[in-house]
Amino acid sequence: MTRILIIDDEPGIRRTLASILEDEKYQVVTAEDALLGLEILDRETINLIFLDVLLPRMGGMDALEKIRSGWPEIEVVVISGHANVDMAVRAVKLGAFDFLEKPLSLDKVLTVCRNALVLQKLRKENRDLKKNTAVPDEIIGISGEINKAKALIKQAAASDARILITGENGTGKELAARSIHQGSARADKPFVELNCAAIPDTLIESELFGHEKGAFTDAVSIRKGRFELAAGGTLFLDEIGDMSLQAQSKVLRVIQEQKIERLGGEKTIDTDVRIVAATNKDLEQECKLGRFRQDLYFRLNVIPIRIPPLRERLEDVPLILFHFLKTLGVKNPEFDQEALDFLAFYEWPGNVRELRNLAERIAVMHGGGRISGKAVMDLLQKNPEAFKGRKDPQAVSDLPVPDGPLAEIMELNYVNARESFEKYYLEFHLSKNHGIISRTAETIGIYPSNLHAKLRKYRITMPNTKDE
Repeated sequence: MTRILIIDDEPGIRRTLASILEDEKYQVVTAEDALLGLEILDRETINLIFLDVLLPRMGGMDALEKIRSGWPEIEVVVISGHANVDMAVRAVKLGAFDFLEKPLSLDKVLTVCRNALVLQKLRKENRDLKKNTAVPDEIIGISGEINKAKALIKQAAASDARILITGENGTGKELAARSIHQGSARADKPFVELNCAAIPDTLIESELFGHEKGAFTDAVSIRKGRFELAAGGTLFLDEIGDMSLQAQSKVLRVIQEQKIERLGGEKTIDTDVRIVAATNKDLEQECKLGRFRQDLYFRLNVIPIRIPPLRERLEDVPLILFHFLKTLGVKNPEFDQEALDFLAFYEWPGNVRELRNLAERIAVMHGGGRISGKAVMDLLQKNPEAFKGRKDPQAVSDLPVPDGPLAEIMELNYVNARESFEKYYLEFHLSKNHGIISRTAETIGIYPSNLHAKLRKYRITMPNTKDE
């Protein structure tokens, strides 16, 4: 049932409005001042608010700002017996749906009420449609390192803990942050990002906390900062290692108090934001050098997640490249063996970002047909020496032939070989750890639950197998 909150200090207005709305089968809740109204919003679900301007303890305009900041999905209709054009304009600028003058017209109240609720419904349907039809970017890969990171992301997303993502430039730290947000209870709220390295020190605080009109020379109007814009959602602070010490101290204070103040303002604004930070720097070393606050580092590093560079998961390169090509409209791309060798042996200093650049160049510049090794070199603008960081691709055939169990595995196709090796690998480590599941899982770097699942998959049974 639609619930409407009336905030007005006049009992007669509350009774009249409530009677009108209840006749239309709306459920009505009333409050005699704004503070009581905010308490109701904290504990009850409200769909629409009628808000008086002149109220005791807290004025209606101040209450409107708090409502738009804390409950942006609720429409607010401002009412006043002392209306003027300036007041109406200000109310609309602050986010009011409409402005009604007292004495209230029955028809006008009902029309505005219906229109506000229809708009709210349309906005919700639009959000739901975007959420259901959008194809979220996903972290592509099957390597052990990236699977470990994906498992941490999934586990951490369900909590509300602060997260610090580390990794080189181009590894996909922003994608990891978005995955965390999409997997959290805040997924239907804003995801707001700020690249701390791209904002001058003189502007970073204004970007974070907003400013009041006249706070500095160019502050010609009120502006909300990223903390306010991310209300109820996730604030992603990218390259936080480049933030100034002064700004760091203020972010620390916000984390501790969950309140902000706009530059040039005196009002304290409550904030409910989950912070996910990322950096390509060693923050522990930065703390030792005095360039990063250690107390802030500990506050941010509640759950650390490392995104590995591409050179540590070269087996993922073809999967990622084919994913990018598919999204760019390149259907069924074919690479010759030399091209695949080059992709597998290149060090990828630009990480996934460089691989995406290659995909875009293929989509634009390659005329069709099989993609050769020379084409890969040309598109990457590299010479053959760049592909010899690990082993000369031409020397692949000179690799020694394994013996023992590996020799048998090498005769199988890729899928069967992978499964045979995984089974052999698990049996080896389980035996080495005397059948103790928890110790084996810790040794090979997976969760015990995952190890149990793999043992069931491969029907591995050993005497004296136990959880601890």
